[in-house]
Amino acid sequence: MKTKFVKDVQYYKFCFYGFLKNLRFFEPFLILFFLEKNISFLQIGTLYAIREIFINILEIPSGVVADVFGRKRSLIISFLFYIISFLIFFLSSSFYIFILAIIFYAIGDAFRTGTHKAMIFDYLKIKGWRDQRAHYYGHTRSWSQIGSAISSLIAGLIVFYTGDFKSIFIFSTIPYFLDLLLISTYPKSLNGKSISLKAENIKESLVKVLKDFIFSFKNSQILRAIANLSIHSGFHRAIKDYLQPIIQMFALSIPFMLYLSDNQRSALFIGVFYFFIYLLTSYTSLKAGKLKDKLKTIELSLNYTMISGFILAFLSGIFFHYGFYFVSIFFYVGIYLIENLRNPIGVAYVSELYHDDVLATALSANSQAKSIIAALIAPVLGYIADQFGIGIGLSVLAIILVIFSPMFWAKKQKTVSF
Repeated sequence: MKTKFVKDVQYYKFCFYGFLKNLRFFEPFLILFFLEKNISFLQIGTLYAIREIFINILEIPSGVVADVFGRKRSLIISFLFYIISFLIFFLSSSFYIFILAIIFYAIGDAFRTGTHKAMIFDYLKIKGWRDQRAHYYGHTRSWSQIGSAISSLIAGLIVFYTGDFKSIFIFSTIPYFLDLLLISTYPKSLNGKSISLKAENIKESLVKVLKDFIFSFKNSQILRAIANLSIHSGFHRAIKDYLQPIIQMFALSIPFMLYLSDNQRSALFIGVFYFFIYLLTSYTSLKAGKLKDKLKTIELSLNYTMISGFILAFLSGIFFHYGFYFVSIFFYVGIYLIENLRNPIGVAYVSELYHDDVLATALSANSQAKSIIAALIAPVLGYIADQFGIGIGLSVLAIILVIFSPMFWAKKQKTVSF
């Protein structure tokens, strides 16, 4: 299928939004920042789990806020909470204060998750480009990955010149403030259906959202689709930052620029590695629509990529455990590529499977399932990493998911509505 959409002003706004959103300078160094503050892997996993749990808890009320105040205001609120979170991380060194920071970050995520996707799909519906969802979303996600690539280089330079990891948080507030301003320029037509700020209207909206969620998780057809989409994404979300200490071990294991401090050497390697990783993920996101077309069915695309991601994780863990750091990085990068192929295809899968009256619910339910899986995996991986090492933890989790993967295979289904 050839792309038929027009790259108009709003297309570039969507792309620039993703670019700025992914200028998270802290992301390539987050685990190293925690380790520098004497936070254990179990504590890191606990922080990740708290983040995912709060995202789940706040998913429903954030949807009501979007109904009351509109999607644009919901996203603006989201970025304000992100900025507060970054400031707390910058100023603190305590695990318990980090819990507060991660909660603010979770609030930001809850208000943002799914909202921008819904705006994109509304825009495609308005323009008559609904059949272009995988291609269009792949394009916008590609720009997000370019943002991550540029962010990695800038973050590496920040750490190199400052000599510490905390400065990346204060710099991360700048692109998020710019994104806040960008969102305010979106057209009113993308704001969604707003309800008046009255108790009965808010109650009605809350009851409807709750019913939709109950429907999503009670219906076996929807549950299987959501499980397939979220199992790999949740796994990726829980493990993706563990690439940082792997790259650091590789950087410190080779006799290169020995006159620099360990932090400076790590910063250079991590910045450059992540730059190329995100260039690759940008390319794979761009080609997601073509992969879907080549494999004929979305179901095959999702099943093949899911099992491939778990196998790559197992191999990466094994090679890291035995000291083959570069080979481990190679397979770890493959997990990133798989996730960025699956994401646009999976979003298109959901949007094609359900009628419009269930679409927002399906996207929210998928987001919740992803968070639940990440919340379960993160502390388990942290505990195993503390006891036996990162490599063993990664491989054990991957084996378990490979064994149970047939439970999550996507099957051809009928469109679901109420």
